[in-house]
Amino acid sequence: MEQAVLVLIKPDAIQRKLTGAVLARLESLDVKLIGAKAVRVDHALAEEHYTRLRGKPFFDDMIRYLCGELHGVEFVVALVFWGEEAIRQIRHVAGATNPEAAAPGTIRGAYGCLTSGGRMENVLHASSDESEAKREIALWFRPEELLIQLP
Repeated sequence: MEQAVLVLIKPDAIQRKLTGAVLARLESLDVKLIGAKAVRVDHALAEEHYTRLRGKPFFDDMIRYLCGELHGVEFVVALVFWGEEAIRQIRHVAGATNPEAAAPGTIRGAYGCLTSGGRMENVLHASSDESEAKREIALWFRPEELLIQLP
């Protein structure tokens, strides 16, 4: 089944100049890039993006992280990919959310880390399922910014 998935290359990856490496890994998959842009992330957007995690003890730090306050990078690279089982493909190459649990050959396994303060810096976000992908894509992109009209 063809589907769309949102990917955000986070500020830690941008600061460390990993954007090209992450893109190269994603473009090697059997998916099409149908939307891409750099987006300044304010607190409202970050909070809406992570709304399902509101109330968690790490929520405020995660918002500051996505807004770039921890890395001096005020934007993310937002991407939409489309293809057969795009979510599964992207999440497989991304690796486990926790970089310490991610396989070494995955993006997070290769580039993610836990800081000495215990903060997880996992380089990218990838939609977890179709309903989240639909919600997240609508949050980050207007329909006319995508190369195909999503169902």
